[in-house]
Amino acid sequence: MKTTAEHLKPLLWEPRNLIRAIEAAGVTLWSWNVDSDALAMDDRAHDLWGISRATDVKFEDLSAHIHPADRDRVRAAFNATRAIVGPYEIDFRIMIGDELKWISARGQGDDEGMVQRLMFGIFIDVTGRKQAEEGRELLAGEMSHRVKNLLTIASGLTAITSRSTTTTNDMARELTQRLTALGRAHDLVRPVPGQTEAASALLGDLLTVLLAPYDDLGAFSGRIRVAVPRMSVGESSTTILALIIHELATNSLKYGALSTETGTLDVSCSAQSDAVSIVWTESGGPPVEAPTAAPGYGSKLVERSVTGHLRGSILYDWAKDGLVVTLKVQPDRLAQ
Repeated sequence: MKTTAEHLKPLLWEPRNLIRAIEAAGVTLWSWNVDSDALAMDDRAHDLWGISRATDVKFEDLSAHIHPADRDRVRAAFNATRAIVGPYEIDFRIMIGDELKWISARGQGDDEGMVQRLMFGIFIDVTGRKQAEEGRELLAGEMSHRVKNLLTIASGLTAITSRSTTTTNDMARELTQRLTALGRAHDLVRPVPGQTEAASALLGDLLTVLLAPYDDLGAFSGRIRVAVPRMSVGESSTTILALIIHELATNSLKYGALSTETGTLDVSCSAQSDAVSIVWTESGGPPVEAPTAAPGYGSKLVERSVTGHLRGSILYDWAKDGLVVTLKVQPDRLAQ
């Protein structure tokens, strides 16, 4: 007597059950005539590529939808399948209007996958997986960038502290205070999950907390001046603005006004009905030169933060006597 498994196994290969499994997996089917270049695709594949189901498809019809940066690679890969023995897989991007998708094409190469000059395979939409991978790579890059910055900041804060203290005890105490303040500022850049304290903040308070670690507490106190009107910053914008200010302060500590004991920093703000302008003005530091190299990770991070979430703009004026950065954002975006 057959067991339940033995009885069910033949049902796996019944056409209607195979169709159910294919649809459940999100798999689409194709076949390719290696001589005529004609492609046959199931309805789901036509929908995936944004091609009418009534269209007779050739490879060049698909190629028109493939991202230009991937097109030659995909064409070469499809041609190479005639000589490949065994399974193959290639991931590439396609454009459907303004929408970008990631597709994985899989099949069996050479005689093993060819029947009457036809090759068979599948397309799978792997957009979600690729976006998750890109997100992890972005996070890893950002974390690496932040660790390097924190090490540089710690070194810079040590130099600042040494100028305003005379004994090792005073230096240790003041440096501890600075590092503690840096920790509070860093919490604003990367809030603890579930934390509610930063749900809303006054702009002046936010800037004061972020810039406190860099201001001299002793003989050179008052080198950082903040003058902004009383206005609230929303929860999500608090994090974004903190990230931007943190990056500007780090760069100033490395190369700008905060890298010398004579340098000063002024942060001012003007609010109009159509825009809030935050102006970061450095003076008294080393001579300023506009960068000639491609923007680094930090600069790209700031640009993405400003134009992305804040829907604003950022302008750099590389004046010789000090960098001036102007950040403009819509009031309603700042309040979110």
